[in-house]
Amino acid sequence: MTPVSAGLKSAGAGTGLRAPVAPAALRDVMSQFATGVVVLTVGGDGCHAMTANAFTSVSLTPPTVLCSVAHSAVMYEALRTAGHFGVSVLGAGQEPLARHFADKSRPLGAAQFDGVGFRLGEHTGAPLLDGALAWLECELSEAHDSGDHTIFVGAVQACRRGADDAGLLFFDGRFDRTPR
Repeated sequence: MTPVSAGLKSAGAGTGLRAPVAPAALRDVMSQFATGVVVLTVGGDGCHAMTANAFTSVSLTPPTVLCSVAHSAVMYEALRTAGHFGVSVLGAGQEPLARHFADKSRPLGAAQFDGVGFRLGEHTGAPLLDGALAWLECELSEAHDSGDHTIFVGAVQACRRGADDAGLLFFDGRFDRTPR
């Protein structure tokens, strides 16, 4: 049996036989993959929040999750500096929060949380949004650059469930809800 890695090429290696996939084509195809919606948060002096859908669990033992953040995002440097982060899994009724924390024209720092209900996580000090379906607090354990993003791996320090409601989804370029 051939190891999985035997057929893999390093990033940037190509045969020159195929044209690269256009970013717009990949975005269009990936829009057909429904994802949940979370708000990533960092507390402290560099507090910041960002709506994300590139988030998933990695391992149960040890409890690990990952998120992917563009190098151009404010969250990229905030997360690298803080070394920890919070995750609020949004419910179907929280689309306004998703839009707020995705809006690049919102104020930065603590002002972006004005009028938003939250509590500070006891393990990370990251804001955890009121009314979310679930919350996680993570210590940054690994960071892997890939193209114009970094994959941040977090060791889960605490997690809990919240409201029992439908989840907020992102599909085909728009918000939707999970059926209940």
